[in-house]
Amino acid sequence: MGKREYDESDVRVRPGKSSRPRTKNRPDHSAAATAMVVSVDRGRWGCALDGDPERVITAMRARELGRTPIVVGDHVGVVGDLTGRKDTLARIVRVDERSTVLRRTADDTDPYERIVVANAEQLLIVTALADPRPAPASSSAPSSPHTRAA
Repeated sequence: MGKREYDESDVRVRPGKSSRPRTKNRPDHSAAATAMVVSVDRGRWGCALDGDPERVITAMRARELGRTPIVVGDHVGVVGDLTGRKDTLARIVRVDERSTVLRRTADDTDPYERIVVANAEQLLIVTALADPRPAPASSSAPSSPHTRAA
């Protein structure tokens, strides 16, 4: 066997990781449907389309939003599967400006305030009073397992 001569067709060159330039042209999502966030569960948001509580879809955050916080009450733009059927997923592509926010800290030493609710128009405060103790149940009223006699 003689010595083989190689030409360009024998060489396979793989493109580098950044061989395709990344474009800065992003979709504007002007046709995105409007929804209000009504629930949050492990990276999935329940969104009521057009504020209708009967038309709730499940959505995830679009990559271009990064780590933008999305909370209950936010008005958002959603694209993708808006049918609301089981195992379907839409994408949140826009978070509109908030008119109001309710913030809280984890404890008194925590320097960061986290947004709990956005765009709230009413606030209801519910408290439990320990003093005075609840009145004992009368014989005519049904007794509650949470009521103790004084």
